Amino acid sequence: MTEKKRYDFGKGKLDSFQYDNPMLFFSKWYQEAQEQGCADPHALVLSTVNEKGQPSSRVVYMRNLLEEGFIIYTNYLSRKGSEILKNHKVAALFYWDCCERQVRVEGEAEKVDSKLSDEYFAQRPRISQIGAWASEQSSEIDSRASLEERVIHFEKKYPDVVPRPPHWGGYLIKPHYFEFWQGRLGRLHDRLCYIKEGKEWRKSRIAP
Repeated sequence: MTEKKRYDFGKGKLDSFQYDNPMLFFSKWYQEAQEQGCADPHALVLSTVNEKGQPSSRVVYMRNLLEEGFIIYTNYLSRKGSEILKNHKVAALFYWDCCERQVRVEGEAEKVDSKLSDEYFAQRPRISQIGAWASEQSSEIDSRASLEERVIHFEKKYPDVVPRPPHWGGYLIKPHYFEFWQGRLGRLHDRLCYIKEGKEWRKSRIAP
């Protein structure tokens, strides 16, 4: 078996904290990820935990960035929705390969106002709107054909405007922990952390 060539990091460094507020720090990195052409800079790995303590992860998209946190949209009856209902604590990971950066986030998820979900749903492509009705996300199905039959059913049911399903909407992830990770040579990465204490953020650097 041929040994894979070892890749080392060397595109950046984090000598000091750039902001007292981690959301401003995140906004800067997010903008730079877009400017440098990172693939899907708004993609994040969302982790939830079930009642048995079993974590599960999946890639979702951040659709809005607010001062309070990150907004994602999903089916509330999906596995992640069911787990968030019982345990609001979640973790999120952004990975921007082109910048050799990661941002780890821990916090709590809460449903957004229904008007905000309505506004976003109305902007989605029609096929995605129909899919939100047709797919009983995370539930077992007989076959691909049965899913496609449901798509046809809802296309006929909603020939014009597609309303937002009551089981579909947004979550606001409100962070209480951030880690900004910058890859460095020799695996001596920079890791700057923010931990929320009351209304303030305590800053610390941790070892790679």
